[in-house]
Amino acid sequence: MFASNELISSIISSFRTFKPQDAVDILLIAIAFYELIWLARKSSAGLLVKGLLLFLGFYALANFFELRTVRFVLRNVVQISFMAAIIIFQPELRRGLERMGRSTAWAGRLLQGRRTDPTLRGKWQSAVVAICDAAEQLSDTRTGALMVLERYNDLAEVIRTGTPLNANVIPEMLGTIFYEGTPLHDGAVVIRDGQIVAAGCVLPLSNNLQMGKDMGTRHRAGLGMSENSDAIVVVVSEETGIISLAKNGVLIRRLDRQNLFNLLQEEIIPPEPADGREQSVWHQLFGKGGVDSHGKQ
Repeated sequence: MFASNELISSIISSFRTFKPQDAVDILLIAIAFYELIWLARKSSAGLLVKGLLLFLGFYALANFFELRTVRFVLRNVVQISFMAAIIIFQPELRRGLERMGRSTAWAGRLLQGRRTDPTLRGKWQSAVVAICDAAEQLSDTRTGALMVLERYNDLAEVIRTGTPLNANVIPEMLGTIFYEGTPLHDGAVVIRDGQIVAAGCVLPLSNNLQMGKDMGTRHRAGLGMSENSDAIVVVVSEETGIISLAKNGVLIRRLDRQNLFNLLQEEIIPPEPADGREQSVWHQLFGKGGVDSHGKQ
């Protein structure tokens, strides 16, 4: 009875000294652990996490049974485990930091002047029409295509992997680049400020293990590019001729020319602010009839 009274008294005293900052502290730690667990489950890092947990279990057993030699070896391994974790999880950590940077609203406002430049607006308007026309033509002939539309994030690293170009975005140019007989047809085209700046570029592949089996390397590259940057990626399937669009790690499929034009018009050429009552085209398509990276309606 005395022990239970002491326990109750300690709990009551803890509540009395509890501050709002403590709740925020606990909430932030809980969110961080949740994000780490979610990241581990969504990528190949899950196997590494299981290995680390097994390692910690061995260390606990060695400590319990007082196995001095095993404990000595494991203790020295633990000392370098934090540095090893940073090296092992470097791709996941980089992707997470880049996603955090893309989600900050102040960065978008800081760079908004570039997108509202009247000159660039006109170039992008023409480019979007040409991209939609080319995507429709390539879809009809089942010619594979991968077009990356640069936005805020600089894609200089990706551009360096391809062949530099300085060409207008017209359907004939895109059709020539992705024609099966040309040397650049396997890579991606990068479009910056309404101009083709490079072709035959190599894109990072997505680690999403839940992609549909009907989506090949071209779709995985488009999805990976949208995961690692804020770029918009248009994909035309060589096998089925299906037009897809990747944005922020989400792949929306089975687009026709009009739906593709509406999405690009909104994402690349933002309309003038209206009364705010209309839903975005992305929400209308993806929320009601879009297809996610699983390939489901």
